[in-house]
Amino acid sequence: MRRWIPRIVIVAAIAALVAFLVIKRPWVRGGDGITFSTVTVGKGSIAAQVTANGTLSAHTTVQVGAQVNGRVTQLFADFNDPVKEKQVLAKLDDTIYRANLEQAQANLDQAIANVKKAEVAEMDGKRQYDRQVKLRAEQLIADYTVEEAEVTWKTAVASTINMKAQVEQAVAALKQARANVDYCTIYSPINGVVLTRSYDVGQTVQSSFSAPTLFTIAADLSQMQIDTSVAEADVGRLAEKMKATFTVDAFPGKTFEGIVRQVRNSPTTTQGVVTYDAVIDVDNSNHLLRPGMTANVTFVLDQVADAIKIPNAALRFKPTRDQMMAIFKEFGGRRGSGHHRDGSGSGSGEGGAMPRPDGMSGASGPAAMKFGDKKPVWKLVDGKPKMVLIKPGLTDGNSTQMIEGELQPGDQLITEINGLPASTSTRKIGAF
Repeated sequence: MRRWIPRIVIVAAIAALVAFLVIKRPWVRGGDGITFSTVTVGKGSIAAQVTANGTLSAHTTVQVGAQVNGRVTQLFADFNDPVKEKQVLAKLDDTIYRANLEQAQANLDQAIANVKKAEVAEMDGKRQYDRQVKLRAEQLIADYTVEEAEVTWKTAVASTINMKAQVEQAVAALKQARANVDYCTIYSPINGVVLTRSYDVGQTVQSSFSAPTLFTIAADLSQMQIDTSVAEADVGRLAEKMKATFTVDAFPGKTFEGIVRQVRNSPTTTQGVVTYDAVIDVDNSNHLLRPGMTANVTFVLDQVADAIKIPNAALRFKPTRDQMMAIFKEFGGRRGSGHHRDGSGSGSGEGGAMPRPDGMSGASGPAAMKFGDKKPVWKLVDGKPKMVLIKPGLTDGNSTQMIEGELQPGDQLITEINGLPASTSTRKIGAF
């Protein structure tokens, strides 16, 4: 028997220890197990913003093409070259077109000669007709002879009209041939900078179906624009002359500024997502920005320079009823005794403002859980949680402006309760 006595003593000691730990759980009995994760109330500038991506481009970009076929014989501009309006950029082989021009000139000369010949025939026909009319008046010839002379004369008149029409056709053909010769010389239509050159000397340009692009010229790059894709949920918040900032990968850490010039009504749908183009004017007088750069744009909707900033994590904190019960037992359950676990007084005033577990001291039910246009946050005062109502304003996604409320920069707001078991209840305290 004596052999079993030590074992019985050990088992009894373990059972007593387990019972003690169960009874003395800190989240129920007010031990040191409950802790809080907090964030700090700040002060500074806060802005409501919308973000979007876009691409930089020149205000005006012109594609310079060729309207005729031909081999490139000369180039007078290259990548990044500044060019002036009507400056020669390239020349195509114009041998065939000059030959066509000479042929068109010869056809015109021939048509003019044919007109003169027809006019002579018309004059002769008119003279013969007048003579036959006189002879018929003297009854020297028959009416049949007069009619034949009239037909000959009117036929000559019609021939003259036809020859004049051929002259007009020849003139048009000559203009076309001359234009084709002129098209063999490529001119710049604007002042700007050459962005691309698509052909080299010796290459043949084919313009049978569409005008091929020889050069792409951007207008003055000191003024550029960004075409952004703004989601339909945000486009209603944008307006003309709104300020915008953006960054580009080429200059990390540097922020550029722009002004919204236009929010276009035409939608773009990609895989069911609808976006709108907001065009931003950008001053590029330092020529740091280049066409085609990807811009990460932030539209500044509104801004407050000196605001009390509440971290959004504190606004999202929503304690469950079980957590409230545990906190109430820990910090508010000994009001009648006049002592807290830290030996201090009963906590009248700000430090002892511990609400009932229903979320509103002295009230319960749905009406007690409505705060109107205000939001509850939980502030730590002398280590104890206190619910404070604030009226929120602008938000930038990370922090929210406090318009009304009893918070000061440096106050600690609760974002999470630690040391409590996971609650099986999903009910929240208060209308958060």
